[in-house]
Amino acid sequence: MSSSGFPTPLSSHAGRGIFQDVYEAAEDSFLLMDALQKDAETLQRMRQGCSSPRCTDVNPAAAHCTARTAFCNRVALQPVITDLVQGLLPRLGGQVDVLLFNPPYVVTPSEEVGSRGIEASWAGGQRGREVTDRFLPLVPGLLSTRGLFYLVTIAENQPDDIIRLMSHFDLEGESSLTTRAGNERLSVLRFHRKQQRRQ
Repeated sequence: MSSSGFPTPLSSHAGRGIFQDVYEAAEDSFLLMDALQKDAETLQRMRQGCSSPRCTDVNPAAAHCTARTAFCNRVALQPVITDLVQGLLPRLGGQVDVLLFNPPYVVTPSEEVGSRGIEASWAGGQRGREVTDRFLPLVPGLLSTRGLFYLVTIAENQPDDIIRLMSHFDLEGESSLTTRAGNERLSVLRFHRKQQRRQ
């Protein structure tokens, strides 16, 4: 990672062959990458002394695809197949410097939430927030004192409401980047602890 830019990861295998039921990187993924690029200098300083990255997915096929993506891009990463961060708590409590969450955010009937297949990548239930609202209370216990949390949302998720909600957990948030993709207004929200100085 450098302030001069992130290379676009190699991920042409997603959505094809044995990974045909895996959601391919799209506008939301690229907006999240842009938000990280925007904070590249801060994130570079935070990387020093950090352990290897971890990721989770409820969909086994997506986890295996992520492992392939990491291998193709020469990144040491072993995905954990679990619901949200269940397989990583309490071990990672207070130790996460950078937390990324691109949740299923599409407004769908509640009964579509909870799949372990490709639907798990988009089915967000009421307001598209059912999975996100389960995760948000876990964030304060995961973040280190200097930790940053990035969350992908759409307008229907009511991003301003999420920012207000997280303020009750002593996390200060703002919209880092916003774009329009088709009918969706995508935003990446960025949170840090209130006592943390803005970088």
